Amino acid sequence: MNRLMFALLGLVAMGIASGGVVAADKTHHKVAFHVDQNDKKVMGMTLNNAQNVIKYYKSKGQTVDVEIVAYGPGLHMFRADTSPVKARIAAMALANKNIAFSACGNTHRKMSKKAGKDVVLIGEAKMVTSGVVQLISLQEHGYKYIRP
Repeated sequence: MNRLMFALLGLVAMGIASGGVVAADKTHHKVAFHVDQNDKKVMGMTLNNAQNVIKYYKSKGQTVDVEIVAYGPGLHMFRADTSPVKARIAAMALANKNIAFSACGNTHRKMSKKAGKDVVLIGEAKMVTSGVVQLISLQEHGYKYIRP
């Protein structure tokens, strides 16, 4: 073997010995759902899917982070005055520490302007700058994207 091959083998061995090569964690999962429709059935299906994913991985002794992102007409899912699923969201948030609800700040601002007042969101929802950008960021951080 030539010097280059020995050097490459040495670098690989050093990476393995120092923990530089790590197997993917198959016991922790991350999934992002999005809602962009003001449709109770779509919202319900999204929550069903999220609950099913959580239940499945729990049955396997594994964990999952779930984030539901709402934007456009889908923001009604998180509006205190119009959400048809707010009681279910509250129950899910209490039962699952690894679930998050992200509301699009762009949509919120437009809805508030149109309403002539600040649109109040449910307490479980956190505001993000942009729902679409949040989905991109989540995917860049290893979340699997699901559109119900």
